Amino acid sequence: MALKKKRKVRKAAKKRSKKAVKKPVRKAAKKAARRKPLLKKKPAGKKRAAAKKAVKKEGNLVGSITHYFPHVQAAVIKLKGPLAMGDTVKIKGHTTDLTQLITSMQIDRVDISSAKKGDEIGLLVSSRVRQHDKVYKL
Repeated sequence: MALKKKRKVRKAAKKRSKKAVKKPVRKAAKKAARRKPLLKKKPAGKKRAAAKKAVKKEGNLVGSITHYFPHVQAAVIKLKGPLAMGDTVKIKGHTTDLTQLITSMQIDRVDISSAKKGDEIGLLVSSRVRQHDKVYKL
């Protein structure tokens, strides 16, 4: 019987010692995570000013491309300004640089002569354009 009591006492001592060892390790890890330095905000650089000047050289921003249909070579444009038949537009993107005259413009498969801000129009384009390309009116 004395052996059983000794074993129980040893098991209880091991459990206590394991719990005591684990707690300080966890706390130390949490403190180390809190010591990360905060990132400082960088002041506005010259790149932003240069980008704004480049937009002014392009012309008036009229909209952006939301979709392209390659079989019919048509682009869907979400307009931010008015656009009419016969206007010259420039479509500019990372890999796209296209200038053309508007010859065909549609809303819901119906030909139109002009569109206003907020409309989504289909425009016939001469080459491939991509989503998020910007459309400028020249």
